[in-house]
Amino acid sequence: MKKTRIVVIGVGAVGSTTAYTLLLRERADELVLIDANKEKAAGDALDMNHGLPFLGRTKVWAGTYEDCRDADIVVVTAGAAQKPGESRIDLLKRNVGIFDSIIGEVTKYNSNGILLIATNPVDVMSYFSWKKSNWPASRVIGSGTVLDSARFRYLIGEQLGIDARSVHAQIVGEHGDSELPLWSLANVAGTELNFDEEEKASIFTNTRDAAYQIIEAKGATYYAIGLALDRICTAILKDEGAVLNVSTLLEGQQGLSDVYLGVPCIVDRQGVRRTMDIELSDKELEQLRQSSAKLKGLIASLELQ
Repeated sequence: MKKTRIVVIGVGAVGSTTAYTLLLRERADELVLIDANKEKAAGDALDMNHGLPFLGRTKVWAGTYEDCRDADIVVVTAGAAQKPGESRIDLLKRNVGIFDSIIGEVTKYNSNGILLIATNPVDVMSYFSWKKSNWPASRVIGSGTVLDSARFRYLIGEQLGIDARSVHAQIVGEHGDSELPLWSLANVAGTELNFDEEEKASIFTNTRDAAYQIIEAKGATYYAIGLALDRICTAILKDEGAVLNVSTLLEGQQGLSDVYLGVPCIVDRQGVRRTMDIELSDKELEQLRQSSAKLKGLIASLELQ
């Protein structure tokens, strides 16, 4: 049986936490760490290897881009760090320059795996990676609004005193300031949520601004996004057909196209099998179009061929 391999490119706070989460949950037979700082990658790999007597038999090492050759999933978390008070969009030009090199190196050695992008602004970086890789869009996936939806469900659960896993609610659109909550579809056991407008506004604001709050408090977010990336990797490797709000290329859905947005998708071994058809309220559809327009403007500024 072919061994499964996940490569994590960029072992800063998000990358190292993601790699450790994947290791703890034994998601793959082989886990490769790649970073411009080779000593940091080697140190993380050695540290994780020292914990293997408490875990399973995952092989972990600090590698090079050649190790992407046999990778099932390449998770890219590399990029400039988001500074306090800085929006995700402010990171764009700095991270495009970094990605131009990274994606070129990955595709030099791998043409059959799945690219999972987590670097912000993730929707634009995913679109850029799709263009740069020349891979099918189904195999170039952004972390999208998977984490935003988890935050949303957590806050609703806290308000109701219900386990967040029993809350069905989602955030769509940009992973950022123009994201929107789908209140029209939110429910617990099929029962609509009975929040007034003030409660809804408070829950959504705390969802949307969560990253800013965490960055202000401790410099970066990494635990929850590590779990979100682990969830996506699991759906892929186990061929689950799980519905996750990853960022994917829209090709006419909701009247939108040529843009990556976080929307409900069926995720399995082939990547994004397809996007889900969901009914939005008129207000939600307009907000989604506004989110799309914002991202398309940023994509246009990159002047991609």
